[in-house]
Amino acid sequence: MIEYENLAKANKPFRDDFQKIFGQILVNGRFILGEHVERFEKEFAAYCGVKHCIGVASGLDALVLSLRSLNFPDDAEVIVPSNTYIATIFAILQAGLRPVLVEPDLSLYTIDPKKIEQYITPATKAILPVHLYGNPCDMNAILSIADRHGLKVIEDCAQAHGALHAGKSIGSFGHINAFSFYPTKNLGALGDGGAVVANDDALAATVRRLRNYGSEKKNVHEIIGYNSRLDEMQAAFLSIKLAKLESIVGHKRHLARLYDDHLGNQFIRPAVSSGNVHAYHIYNVRHPERDKLRDYLLRHDVKTEIHYPVPPHRQEALRNLFGNCSFPISEEIHRTTLSLPISFFHTDEDVMNVIKIMNRF
Repeated sequence: MIEYENLAKANKPFRDDFQKIFGQILVNGRFILGEHVERFEKEFAAYCGVKHCIGVASGLDALVLSLRSLNFPDDAEVIVPSNTYIATIFAILQAGLRPVLVEPDLSLYTIDPKKIEQYITPATKAILPVHLYGNPCDMNAILSIADRHGLKVIEDCAQAHGALHAGKSIGSFGHINAFSFYPTKNLGALGDGGAVVANDDALAATVRRLRNYGSEKKNVHEIIGYNSRLDEMQAAFLSIKLAKLESIVGHKRHLARLYDDHLGNQFIRPAVSSGNVHAYHIYNVRHPERDKLRDYLLRHDVKTEIHYPVPPHRQEALRNLFGNCSFPISEEIHRTTLSLPISFFHTDEDVMNVIKIMNRF
């Protein structure tokens, strides 16, 4: 069986270092906002090419706190792609704001900059591009639109660790940006975790207060805050993996090239714009008979995933928000997309076997 993901196998190269640092932290007895969080924040800020990194409890929290830090008026509108993972939209709602869905480019799966301006109204305050699957958005085009209309930009980088646009790291373009360290990510923790990254000193200071009950000094609460802190264990594990992140992403790019070079033309492979470097958190193909293809692969001992089977506007939780709205490009992507095995533990042989089976479909 070729598994889609196996976190025990993917983390095996780091196991000895994980056990060593776990023992040190257990003896030290400091578990919240200690030296390991501070160290990781400095390392990840440097990796992203920004001044500040603030570790938080999850990728969802990273988005919520980023939006909260900008102090938008209640019910302000935030433009977001219609095919994102639902967490992006939940974050907008939890920040008291209104999501406005814009269709993606059908080949890139990222928000189509050519469609954004028609959705801008006096209530629009921000654009929230999502680097879905690890494929960078056209940030230069998005920033140009934002500048013309006086809007803020918040990048959802949850799937884009290691991705580049125009030679710069994803997470270095927006006014304030959010990462997830969910265990399956290219840079995955051994539990939940996230981070906010920014160059703006004031926004970074606000997020540091928001994550810790609105407080920078113990028992002094300047604003209404949250309990959303990256813990010492996860920060230490992430520092270990961050040192190898380029190897992890490089391996996944190598596997992606095998798929690109050898899959038959009946499969729509992911496109990448000139000047972009994909991180391949997910390698997805599209096929009109996706469900039959998935069943066929499973019968031949290949596990796959679907990211994501139901578009956000069709989810029960959002029914009252979007009603009977139709987003045909998003719906086509969700109906036909299939994610193939591309983990750090997969070998060339694994991927070539997947390709051989798929080309017989």
